[in-house]
Amino acid sequence: MTSNRLFVYGTLMRGFDHPMARLLAGHADFLGEATCRGRLVLVKHYPGLLLSDVPSDRVHGELFHLRVPDELLRELDMYEACGEGFPEPTEYLRQLVDVTGADGVTAPAWTYIYNWPVTDLPRIESGRFLGL
Repeated sequence: MTSNRLFVYGTLMRGFDHPMARLLAGHADFLGEATCRGRLVLVKHYPGLLLSDVPSDRVHGELFHLRVPDELLRELDMYEACGEGFPEPTEYLRQLVDVTGADGVTAPAWTYIYNWPVTDLPRIESGRFLGL
């Protein structure tokens, strides 16, 4: 299964003046705010998403439709240092998760899941990185 949708929850969101956020904004259509089940931790100056089975654990972010998904995801994989050519285990893994849009519809979208130990990382209780 694949998707041409991407859920972002950190430095790729529209509020960030970052080259990769600008690349995403220029090659994707903003679909609206969205959530997925998970928890956020503060890694350094950026967040990491952890999957969760707890229904009340929600991460808030933005949903985009990728106009050229293969090319854009390849660029974003490089930014997130995951995929081919990066030593295992990579800091992030790109995978499909169920994302719920502002319209209440839930469908799969790509996102980046944090993949390193989180023992000493503070949790972002609100599930919102921009609220920090």
